[in-house]
Amino acid sequence: MKTTPASTTASTQVRRRTLPVRVGTLTIGDGAPIAVQSMTTTNTRDIAATAAQSKALAEAGCDLVRITAQTTVEAGALKSVRERLAADGVRVPLVADIHFNPKSALEAAEHVEKVRINPGNFIDSKRFAQREYTDAEYAEEVRRIAEGVRPLAEKCLKLNRAMRIGTNHGSLSDRIMNRYGDTPLGMVESAMEFVRACEAVGFKNFLLSMKASNPVVMLNVNRLLVETLEKHGAPYPLHLGVTEAGEGEDARVKSAMGIGVLLAEGIGDTIRVSLTEDPVEEVPVARALAAWAQSRWQSSKILPPPLNPFAWVRRKSVSALYGMTAIGGEELVKVGLVAGDHPHPRSAGTADAPCEFVLDLGEGTVPPPQDRRAGAGGLSPDGKFHVVQSDELLAAGRETARCLAQSGDERPMILVWDARKFENDDLTFLIEAAVQGGGLLVDGIGDALAIRCRFPARRALTLSYALLQAARVRSTRAEYIACPGCGRTLFELAPTTQAIKKRTHHLKGVKIAIMGCIVNGPGEMADADFGYVGGSPGTVNLYVGKEVVERGVPSAQAPDRLVELIRSHGKWIEP
Repeated sequence: MKTTPASTTASTQVRRRTLPVRVGTLTIGDGAPIAVQSMTTTNTRDIAATAAQSKALAEAGCDLVRITAQTTVEAGALKSVRERLAADGVRVPLVADIHFNPKSALEAAEHVEKVRINPGNFIDSKRFAQREYTDAEYAEEVRRIAEGVRPLAEKCLKLNRAMRIGTNHGSLSDRIMNRYGDTPLGMVESAMEFVRACEAVGFKNFLLSMKASNPVVMLNVNRLLVETLEKHGAPYPLHLGVTEAGEGEDARVKSAMGIGVLLAEGIGDTIRVSLTEDPVEEVPVARALAAWAQSRWQSSKILPPPLNPFAWVRRKSVSALYGMTAIGGEELVKVGLVAGDHPHPRSAGTADAPCEFVLDLGEGTVPPPQDRRAGAGGLSPDGKFHVVQSDELLAAGRETARCLAQSGDERPMILVWDARKFENDDLTFLIEAAVQGGGLLVDGIGDALAIRCRFPARRALTLSYALLQAARVRSTRAEYIACPGCGRTLFELAPTTQAIKKRTHHLKGVKIAIMGCIVNGPGEMADADFGYVGGSPGTVNLYVGKEVVERGVPSAQAPDRLVELIRSHGKWIEP
């Protein structure tokens, strides 16, 4: 197969260069090590508990700790939290998390090093209202936004505070939604309004984030933001995270896919891995991602850019039979094993993780090493498939897809991630799987996937299907969009999530959102089929899509009512 050297298509810059942002004594961006952060789940008014959890996060390796401040009371309590930490010798910078309440932001800026605001609800509102704006009306609304942001920007400038302008997919304001829709462009423009408002008063000590529960959206919007900031002439640092990722291995895969691919592309200055678990459990995953990225950057591993950086487009291919299995074209991405890796591979699968094909690499399947440049694959023995096998599969797959597009070759691509060198560290194994295999799937590249490893065959198959699910290319199980919790949460998230998963994990292709409060409710769970959202202490609101269908359901009854709701919409199957 004709190949093109990676240097002709890849960027020569390993890590994106950014402006520095100072958060207390911590520097984010400007080549500084990736800063890891998490968020407390305690009631902010409980000073002792919030300080204790902040201390635990700092001791676990957090460089910043975020605390919710939903009213001026909680914002004022941050002063006491800071004092309690200082008395214990803990100097970790604190970040106030603000939604809906500019007064809380102004109060919080008096006490902590950084304030996070959401452009979707800081000044604007979200009522899912339909309205057409004239250009003059829209310009007046933007002016109003700038005036609303001005006091906080001026205070942060005066007190040497930092700010995060954090846009979340699904929580855009009605004004942005009506003009741009719930799109990456809308997310970026929403943030850029705040960027321009801060710059207008001379405040530039801020960074930005673009988060989504869908890794595909998260990747596309962050790339678009980077391009927009470059054109704007001010490359501010970025905070990366896949929001509402859930818990367990699926959540770690989803987070590593979104965060890891961007880090591999040189994008990202601070990260948070959101898990519906004790927040201390987030820190080892984030630290592992940060160490993994720093190692890549130091070794100057150049990654070819994606073919379609701002939108998911599946690579066009024809369908062909591999044995009895159709691969390519309009077929779903298939999952298989490599012959010789496992005994009796066909029978190694299970009902929820079947082995759909067995790949016989055979003699001459992959070109000799001297001919295999960065993106070179090889043809299967029958000549009907391109087989790309590498431990650096993302780079090889992107380069192969680029070469095939240039030559007009539409034969299907079978991806083989060689994971054998990563098996001694389970967390590194997951990160590499999410980036090397998942990174191609979120690019729209690959018609079949196989993981080469010495783990049991079922492990390889289960992880392969998890990658397909996280990349949104194939749904074979229930998916959970669950927030990690904070001081606003109205019920115990971790046990509730586990209880709902126990009742519903057998469902196929159903997305269920479990949200602790309205802030992370109908907007951020925008693509869920059903929602379970804290409404008030002791009650839950149930949603179908974005529409609330039952309010004030007692928490003890809510899981049963959720099952009945799924059943009434024809999505239920018996275990």
